[in-house]
Parts: sequence; structure tokens; C-alpha cells
Amino acid sequence: MMIGWKKKVLFNFKIMKKYLILISFLNSLILFPQDRITGEPFSTRSEVLASNGMVATSHPLATQVGVDILKKGGNAIDAAIAANAAIGLMEPTGNGIGGDLFAIIWIEKEKKLYGLNASGRSPSSLDLDFFKTNNYSSIPAYGPLPVSVPGCIDGWFELNERFGSMKMSSILKPAIEYAENGFPVTELVSYYMESASNNFYNYPNFKETYFINGASPKKGELFKNLDLANTLKIISNEGRKGFYEGEIANIISTFIQEQGGFLSYEDLKNHRSEWVEPVSTNYRGYDVWELPPNGQGIAALQILNLLEGFDIKSMGFGSAEYIHHLVEAKKIAFADRAKYYADTDFNQIPTQYLISKEYSDKRRPEINPDQAAESVTAANLENGDTIYLTTADSDGNMVSLIQSNYRGMGSGMVPPGLGFMLQDRGELFSLEEGHFNVYEPNKRPFHTIIPAFITKDNKPYISFGLMGGAMQPQGHAQIVINLIDFGMNLQEAGDAPRIRHQSDEQPTGGVMNNGGELALEQGFEFKEIRKLINKGHKIIYDLGSFGGYQAIKFDYENKIYYGASESRKDGSAIGY
Repeated sequence: MMIGWKKKVLFNFKIMKKYLILISFLNSLILFPQDRITGEPFSTRSEVLASNGMVATSHPLATQVGVDILKKGGNAIDAAIAANAAIGLMEPTGNGIGGDLFAIIWIEKEKKLYGLNASGRSPSSLDLDFFKTNNYSSIPAYGPLPVSVPGCIDGWFELNERFGSMKMSSILKPAIEYAENGFPVTELVSYYMESASNNFYNYPNFKETYFINGASPKKGELFKNLDLANTLKIISNEGRKGFYEGEIANIISTFIQEQGGFLSYEDLKNHRSEWVEPVSTNYRGYDVWELPPNGQGIAALQILNLLEGFDIKSMGFGSAEYIHHLVEAKKIAFADRAKYYADTDFNQIPTQYLISKEYSDKRRPEINPDQAAESVTAANLENGDTIYLTTADSDGNMVSLIQSNYRGMGSGMVPPGLGFMLQDRGELFSLEEGHFNVYEPNKRPFHTIIPAFITKDNKPYISFGLMGGAMQPQGHAQIVINLIDFGMNLQEAGDAPRIRHQSDEQPTGGVMNNGGELALEQGFEFKEIRKLINKGHKIIYDLGSFGGYQAIKFDYENKIYYGASESRKDGSAIGY
């Protein structure tokens, strides 16, 4: 009896110790390190204001590259391409010319928004039977099989040819010079590169391209990429053909096929981007714009439509009531996302109906204000690591651009002598026959990366985006709500603690049957977390999965730009 009692006491002590540690941690969440005179206590800095132009990216040097282009007479489109080229070099863990690109562009002269889908397609010689014959349950994350055609370069040239004002040779010159002369690696990029090296250490050409003296780059070390500089020079001189045809295309296709993949020279040669019409919903008088599938942007619009039927403002930011309604709306939108979001060339996707007020009115009663849903069905109808940047110029043009290699740095496939890694977007195909997003040759995979834009009274208002896989549409909705319902300024809207719900239903397959898990960023009060637990939410702690935000707001009447870039990344907003 004595021994049993001692064991019980010890056991209870361990539980109590863990409980006290947890309580201490949760209580610490309401504390903020800032001591600002103005604004919300969670805000890290003031907005940046300027009258001539603005650039906001996740890397300070890339931001400066964009501003320099504006000062040299380039427009917002030129600045966006230049900044993207620079950040592909400086932050290879999030993007690069081996990945895809999406953009929303406001052209002031035309008073019109344009959408660009520069995502690549699957290899023409790879079919579903290959995966079935070789007993794949899903497409692997790394190696040659998830490699699809990289669309970034074609996207740059589409943007430049249609709206740019400078030659590509001038636009790419800063990135080339940084690649040749080097730049100091930031703390965050160093961390992510070291993490990535664990996955890619033994892949061919990885260490030769991304290591310094045999090791992953450390903070403050000068990093050069002479191979990438040469690749960008070829592209500068030869245009898109310099990448999708000729020597570079031959190197890419030969290398991938040697590694057991299927991407061919013809796949690269035949690639083309697509200009698309952005789609929108009106949220409390503001038009919020996203691009249609194969991306996931319309999920943000679905969430906003569902929440418009509730008095979000009165609930208050950070309240359990608000968080609960946001999560439950997300569950409905993501059930549709898992079933319907895919390449529109292969499917009749009911985009307009999914983002309609009629549809949201039908689905809104499913939100139980007191209980978290364990499972949610999709509509019954007939029919992942990233960078985001935004630019604006003195003429009123604005660009919302997002670009990514997907998981980590990409597939691990680094073609010899080219200085970049190819994306692994093909991982996001489903292998379930009959699924909208099932793998097929020459098909664009479901995409996580989404740019966003807000207009007010048919005038540009805010260009913004938020990186981070499935966090992106959830984050877009939260940014809009922070701005419109809670009256936060542009910087506060991004700095505010975020909510991320994750579950098993994905465009690659799977269903949610346990309600999923709810991660809350530092800053929410424990009393509200306890209310969420009582509603049936499974609370988890997560780190680094809440995305990275940049934004530019245009005061149309006074012709003043506001810029914001948050502290979760290394970035900055700079105007002049």
C-alpha cells in the first residue's frame, strides 16, 4: 500500500508540474514585448508612408532592389519582377526560378485588375498508371516525380511584355550583381537552409549550389551563386526561350530523366502562362479579389461570405466567439477546397456559385455557435514555403505577387550548373481516380499560393498577401476582418496574433472526422482558449506556421501609399 501510495503521489506530482508549466506558458501568451505609445500592443512598428512608390517584401535587400528600380523610372511591374529575382537568390528556401508564380495587377490607366496564372503543368509522358503500377499511395515530396514545369520565368516575361516599362536586362541586373558579388545571409534564411539541408544533403548538386565551405550558410556569411547569375544572364539576353528552350531546357530535362523523372524538353518548350479574370466577393462594402482555381484563393472569399452574416465586430478580436466562428467557416470552405479546387482546363468547377451569397446563405446555418464540428461535407453540386511581395508606383499601378517552390526549398532536384532547385508542386495532385485534382498529364496541380487585392468603390485600396500553405486563405480572411471589422491599421492587421486550423481533408485526398486541430499564435488569453476547449476545439501549440504578410494600401484621394511588413519574416516595406 505504501509503495502504491508513493507511486501515486509521484505520478500526481508529475501531472501537477506539467499543468503548472502549461498554465505559466498560457498566461505568458497575453504579454507583449512592445511598449508602443500608439496603436495595438501587439503591433511591432508603424506603417511606412510615401507618396511616390512603395515596395514590401520578406527580405530587406530585395525590397531595396524594387525601390531602386522605381527610382530609375521603372513601374510597379518592373519593380515586382526585380524584387522577385533578388529574393529568389536571397531566400531560396521560399522561392526561386524553379517554381511557379501568380499575380494580381492594378493598371491605373485602365482602372482595371488583371490576373496572371503562371503555374506549370505535369509531364506529358507521366500518367496515373505509373503511380498505380508502382504502388504509390501519394506522390512523394522530394525527388524527380513531383517536379512540374517551372512557370516563374514565363510569368516574368508575360508581366514585362504586357505592362512593364524597362528591359528585362535592366530589371534582372541587380539580382545578377548580388549573385556574383554576394550578400549576407539573414538569421531566418540561415535557419531554414540548415533545416532543408537535412532533406537534401545527399541529392546531386545541392551542396555545390547552396553550401559555403562544405556547410549550410550561417547568419552573416556572404553567399554567392555564380551559376544562378549565369542563368539569369542567359535569360536577360535570350528572353523566355533562353529558359524554356536551348541549353537550360536541355540541362533540366536531361537531369530529371537521369534521376528517374519524366519532365521533358518538349514539356518546357510548350509551357505558357494564362491571363485570368480575378474573382471577388463584397465584404461589408469592400471588394476582395482572388484568382480562380487551380489556386485556393476562393476559400478566403467563401470564409468571408459565411462570416458576413455574423456581427464579428461585436464579438471582439481574440474572443472565443470570433475564433470559433472563423474556424467553423473555414471548415466549410476547406471541405469544398478539398473536393473542387483544381485545374479548370480539366474540370467544370463551380467557382461563381461557391463564392456566391446564395451559397453562403445555405451553408451558414451549419455553424453551431456552441460546438465545434467534427466533420463537414462539401457542396453537393451537379456539375505550402513561399514568398509574397507587393509594389506600387507613382502612376498608381500596383502589383500583388506570390511565388514559391512549395515544400521547403522544393524537390531537391538541382540541375547541374544552373544555380536553382526545381519545385515539387506535383506532390499536390491526388491519386484518387475521379477526383477533380487527380493526376493527369499536362495538368496544373492544386496550388496553395494566392495573391490578394481589395478595391473600394472601383478604386484600388489594398494589395496584400500572406505566405504559408493552407494558412493562406485563412490568413487572407483574418487580414480582411482585422482591417474592416476590427478597424486595425495596415501594420496592426498583419502583426495581430493569428489562428490556424488544420485537418485531414486535402485536395490530395482525406476527410476530416475528428474536428481537426486549432493552433493559436502567441497573444490570445487563456480564458478565451478555455472557452474554445469547452466548445470542443482541440488546441495545439505550433511554431512558424502562421505565414508571412506584406501589404500596400493606397489613399486614393491624397495619393499616399501605406506599407506594412511583419516581424515573422525578415522583410521590410520601403517607400520614397
